[in-house]
Amino acid sequence: MPRERSDTKADIRAVALELFGLKGYEKTSLREIAERLDLTKAALYYHFPSKGELLRSLVEPLRLDAEDLVRRFGDGVNDPGEALGAYFDLCVRHGSLMRALLNDLGSLNEVGLVDLIMDWRRRLDAALVGEEPTIPARMGAVVALGGIQDVAVMFPREEVAAHRETAVAIALAALSAGAAPMD
Repeated sequence: MPRERSDTKADIRAVALELFGLKGYEKTSLREIAERLDLTKAALYYHFPSKGELLRSLVEPLRLDAEDLVRRFGDGVNDPGEALGAYFDLCVRHGSLMRALLNDLGSLNEVGLVDLIMDWRRRLDAALVGEEPTIPARMGAVVALGGIQDVAVMFPREEVAAHRETAVAIALAALSAGAAPMD
């Protein structure tokens, strides 16, 4: 039975994500993706006119979720644990994509993500510690957010998800340490 068009697109994205994660964006060809799915290259091009378009389709859900998170917490955070928990959930949900992107940092430029990621992080930092924080307070925010992101990328999804509260508590400790007066 032939695949539905939407199933084919989803299958292409799934295989592309797997191969980008294993080999990197640059070293993965559309031909390899098509062969894994027993598709012609022309059939793949029907769904995604270029490798860049395929990557953009993988990144779009992350972009939308990150923009929603920034919108939700961008004006300031009343409960840092809630904000860090939401960031944790986003990172775990998109951990495979983040791993693939980190495997080939040039792919971030391909889809214009470098500036977006820096903007999201700056806005989340500001939401957590204010617009003009001390250097230690900003360091706490960077360690908290960066640590959560690294955990989502470095550990298997099921293990990370099972330890959400611990990860958020550790991130909160980093945030608090940065906010504490230094001698």
